[in-house]
Amino acid sequence: MASVQSLTASVHQRLANALSATLPEAGADPLLRRSDRADYQANGILALAKKAKANPRELATQVVEQVVAGDLIKDIEVSGPGFLNITVTDRAITENLAARAADPEGRLGVPFAEHAGTTVIDYAQPNVAKEMHVGHLRSAVIGDSVVKLLEFTGETVVRRHHIGDWGTQFGMLIQYLDEHPHELDHKAGQVSGEEAMSNLDRLYKAARKLFDSDEEFKTRARRRVVDLQAGDPHTLAMWQKFVDESKIYFFSVFEKLDMEVRDPDIVGESGYNDMLQETCRLLEESGVAVRSEGALCVFFEDVKGPDGNPVPLIVQKSDGGFGYAATDLSAIRDRVFNLKATSIVYVVDARQALHFKMVFETARRAGWLNEDVKAFQLAFGTVLGKDGKPFKTREGETVRLVDLLDEAIDRASAVVREKAQDLSEQEIAERGGQVGIGAVKYADLSTSASRDYKFDLDQMVSLNGDTSVYLQYAYARIQSILRKAGEVRPAAHPELPLADAERALGLHVDQFAETVAEAAREYAPHKLASYLYQLASLFTSFYDKCPVIKPAPPKDVAENRLFLSDVTARTLHEGMALLGIRTPERL
Repeated sequence: MASVQSLTASVHQRLANALSATLPEAGADPLLRRSDRADYQANGILALAKKAKANPRELATQVVEQVVAGDLIKDIEVSGPGFLNITVTDRAITENLAARAADPEGRLGVPFAEHAGTTVIDYAQPNVAKEMHVGHLRSAVIGDSVVKLLEFTGETVVRRHHIGDWGTQFGMLIQYLDEHPHELDHKAGQVSGEEAMSNLDRLYKAARKLFDSDEEFKTRARRRVVDLQAGDPHTLAMWQKFVDESKIYFFSVFEKLDMEVRDPDIVGESGYNDMLQETCRLLEESGVAVRSEGALCVFFEDVKGPDGNPVPLIVQKSDGGFGYAATDLSAIRDRVFNLKATSIVYVVDARQALHFKMVFETARRAGWLNEDVKAFQLAFGTVLGKDGKPFKTREGETVRLVDLLDEAIDRASAVVREKAQDLSEQEIAERGGQVGIGAVKYADLSTSASRDYKFDLDQMVSLNGDTSVYLQYAYARIQSILRKAGEVRPAAHPELPLADAERALGLHVDQFAETVAEAAREYAPHKLASYLYQLASLFTSFYDKCPVIKPAPPKDVAENRLFLSDVTARTLHEGMALLGIRTPERL
C-alpha cells in the first residue's frame, strides 16, 4: 500500500523532534492545526512552558532553532505569547499531491488504519409486510456511508439488517393467507417491488378488517401465532412467503437509493429465536437478571420512572413471551461469539437510546461486552418538514419513502434538463436519478447524525450552497476543463511558485486522508461532507483566480494547474463515493 504522509503529519514530526531536542524529558505534543495566519499554527509550547516553569516565548525561540526546515518548511516564526506560525514550501505542497496522484492503488495515498478490527454494523431495518417510510431513510443512508468509510480504512465489516419479521401481526396475516391461498400465488421475482408491497398492503387491510369483525377468525389468528412461535412447518412456510414478498419490495427501494443490500446480511428478529431461551438462562443463572412478578428483569440504579421506582429491562414477559430485549441481547451474543466482532455499531433512532443503554449495560454485566468488544449506538435525529415538525403528508400520515425519492428524482431531472447542453433524454433521466438520490443522501449526511434536519427538496437540488448538486457540478466542471485542455495534459511542476488560491486548494486536498480517518473513527460522515464542500468551494475560487485554459498561461503553469484540477476531481470522486453518491462525468 503506497500511503503518503500528509504535510500536517510531516510538519508535526519536525516540530515534535525539535521539542524533544529542546526539552528531552517533555515528550510534548506541538498541538498543530491549520491557521488563517499561516499554513499551520502550533500551540503546544504554552502548556509545555507552564509545566517546565519557563518563559513561553523564550522556549518557542529555542524550539525554532532546533527545527530542521529542509524542503518542507519555508518559514517559522514565534507569535504572541509563544505560538509558532509555520509556512510550508510550494515545492512540498506540489510534491505531496504528486505522490498522492501516483498511488498505484488509486487510494490517493490514504493509508489503512493501524489497528483494524471487525465491526458488525446494524442499519437499514425495515419491517416485513409494511411500507418503508421517511423514518427508514436515515438508518439506511448513514449506515451505508459508515460501512464504506470503515471498509476503505481497512476494517473488516459485517453488515446486518435487523428487519422486523416476527410478532403477533403475522398470526393474523398467515391465517388470512391460509384461508385465501390465491392472494399471493405468484413466485418471488415475478413482480416489481411496488406490486409486491401493494399485494402485502391489500392483504394486511383485508386481514385486519376480518380480525376486527370476526371473533372466530381472531381466535384462529391468535392460535396461529402460537404455531409460528412453536415452529410449525406449514405456518413457517406461510410466514416465509411474507418475508420473500417483502424482500422484493425492500430490494427495489434500496436499489432506488443506490444502495447494496445483500440477502445473506438480512437477519431479522426471527434469526435469533433459537437463542432466546439460552440467553434468558445465562442471564438468570449469572444473577444479571432476576424474576420480578413472573417476568425476567434487569434493574438499573439510574433508570427510574416518574414515580421514582426502578424501570427494568424486561427480557422475558410473565406469560413466557420474549420482547425486543431478549432478541437484541441474543444478537449481541451472536455478533460477539460467532461473528467475532470487536465493535458493534447500531444505526438506530435516538428515541431508542434508553433501550440500548440498558441492553449494552446488561451485556457488559453478563461479560459479553468488555474492553475488547465495544457496542455503540449511532443515534440519529428526526427528519422534519419545512415547518420544523416531523415530516408528514398533508393528511397527517407518514411520508412513503418511495414517493419522497421519486419526487427528488423528478426535481433533479428538471434541474439537469435546464442545464443540459448535449445530453439525450436517457442521459438526463440517468443523471436525474444520480443527482436526486445524491441530493437526498447529502442533505442527511452533511448534518451531524444526532441532529434533526429539515427535508427541503428545493434547497437539496439547488446549485448554490452546501448541496451534493454543487459538488457534482464542481466535479463535472473539472472533467469539462480536462476535456477542453486538448493536448495540454495534467503534470506536476514542483519547481513552480504557487498563487495563494493554488496553495489553499493544495493544502486542503492534502487533508483528505486525515479527514477520512477521522470520519471513519468517529462514525461521522458529516465531517467528510463538510470537507468536500470546502474542497469544491476552494476549487471554484482557484478557477476564478488562476487561468487554466483561457487566457492560456505558460505550458508548465497550465500543466500544473490542470494537475491541481485533476487531483481535486479525483478527491471529490473518492470522497463522494464514500458518502454513497455518484459523480457524473457530464452534467
